[in-house]
Amino acid sequence: MGPVPAGVLQLLALLGALTLAYVPLGTYMARVYSSPRHLRVEKWIYKGIGADPDTEMTWPAYLRAVLAFSAAGVLFLYLLQRLQGVLPGSLGFSSVDPAQSFNTAVSFVTNTNWQSYYGEQTMGHVVQTAGLAVQSFVSAAVGIAVAVALVRGFARSRTGELGNFWSDLVRGTVRVLVPLAAVAAVVLVACGVLQNFSGIHAVGQFMGGSQQWNGGAVASQEAIKELGTNGGGYFNANSAHPFENPTPFTNLFEIFLILVIPFSLTRTFGVMVGSVRQGYAILATMGVIWLGFVALMMWTEFTHHGPALQAAGGALEGKEVRFGVGGSSIFAVSTTLTSTGAVDSFHSSFTGLGGGITMLGMMLGEIAPGGVGSGLYGILVMAVIAVFLAGLMVGRTPEYLGKKVGAREMKLAACYLLVTPALVLVLAAASMALPTPPHSLLNSGAHGFSEVLYAFTSAANNNGSAFAGLNANTDWFNTTTGLAMLFGRFLPMVFVLALAGSLAGQRPVPVTAGTLHTGKPLFSGLLVGAILIITGLTYFPALALGPLAEGLA
Repeated sequence: MGPVPAGVLQLLALLGALTLAYVPLGTYMARVYSSPRHLRVEKWIYKGIGADPDTEMTWPAYLRAVLAFSAAGVLFLYLLQRLQGVLPGSLGFSSVDPAQSFNTAVSFVTNTNWQSYYGEQTMGHVVQTAGLAVQSFVSAAVGIAVAVALVRGFARSRTGELGNFWSDLVRGTVRVLVPLAAVAAVVLVACGVLQNFSGIHAVGQFMGGSQQWNGGAVASQEAIKELGTNGGGYFNANSAHPFENPTPFTNLFEIFLILVIPFSLTRTFGVMVGSVRQGYAILATMGVIWLGFVALMMWTEFTHHGPALQAAGGALEGKEVRFGVGGSSIFAVSTTLTSTGAVDSFHSSFTGLGGGITMLGMMLGEIAPGGVGSGLYGILVMAVIAVFLAGLMVGRTPEYLGKKVGAREMKLAACYLLVTPALVLVLAAASMALPTPPHSLLNSGAHGFSEVLYAFTSAANNNGSAFAGLNANTDWFNTTTGLAMLFGRFLPMVFVLALAGSLAGQRPVPVTAGTLHTGKPLFSGLLVGAILIITGLTYFPALALGPLAEGLA
């Protein structure tokens, strides 16, 4: 079978698996966040942290809980890295230096999982499992909780209450992420992914010296890394490493894990607002963009010039031959259209236009389907903007799900929309203008600029993937990417929760003959157009200086 048909078959198998999981998982999550009952283990957790799960919160109280929990997570993970040298199970690794400890702590708490270090040469078992893996669970649960709070804002009326953050956090972890990750880890172990706590050992002789590897709880961390759209790899090669992703089946299974919760949350949204058609409209928007990007990426990577690429059957530089161009293309699109950041190939080695597609996927706001939770609340904010544009075109007050979109709602949506581009463009410009940061570039010209643009796009959008070629382990990049991750994660959450509170306090607007039916294909098409046009107007000049200039050269 040729590489193109193989890639298409992988795509069809993935679509089939996602279709089978969509209704049961989406409906289950809606029940999880709507149930009045608490499991016994959840009651123990509430008692341990001193939280009352039945107390409703307004949006400022919900936000304070999110920020307080996340700040505690940053502090704990920072101290764990700084104390690594005296902890058991450190594998002899010393404490992580302050700048990198700050960057890594922020990275995993914000669900970014950006790594400017070699995982197998820097972190011991305790930091990997008690620090990084734990944050992979709870940071994903925080994202789902904020999304659910926004959904409640649409579903409720004449109240300022959005639920209870501690209840949403614990339920997302205990009832959704832990069970699914446990099953996924068993599948990965059965397929050959490493799972142990062995130390460093030499493997064979190579050119007069031995190669050293250390073991670890890789399968369990790999499962939540993909399922929670985290992306931080146990090894520096991430999901290209055979200990993390050994076969074409595990590669496809990991892509499935990346996509299954973000896509299924649209069903959760539809069930919770009382109209599954609304969920299908959002799903259609996400699906059209994702499929379009996959098709475009496969075209750029399979269509090539020169006898070497033609003989290889595609642009194979930087890709694992066991996955091929098709599997690598699907993975690259899925990881950059979500906030995952895991990689099974070298994005810097993609064709010029292919590298631009990975960047553009993040620049969309990672909403197709986006990160766990963050993708849903991101596309719902875009839906608010889309109905506002539709209202301007027909000359009537815009409404969405029975709620008026007024000046306050649009200001909050606009602020949400502007935060990330401002971080990306300002920090990328500063890095290119100052004398020292450009020394970290491996390449000059358009490709070198793409390295910097990709890094800040990845950090500010809480993606975490690396274009590679950029030495990001410097004080400048550790600090600036850390700040980009912090502001890129929590400032949008401020506007999302404020928007949720504003919507929840409104009276429902009755449906009339002039109401825009947002559960139909027309609205999905409007939403796709709004997303692409707004992103293009925001980022086209920067893309023209980097991947477009390289791809058209």
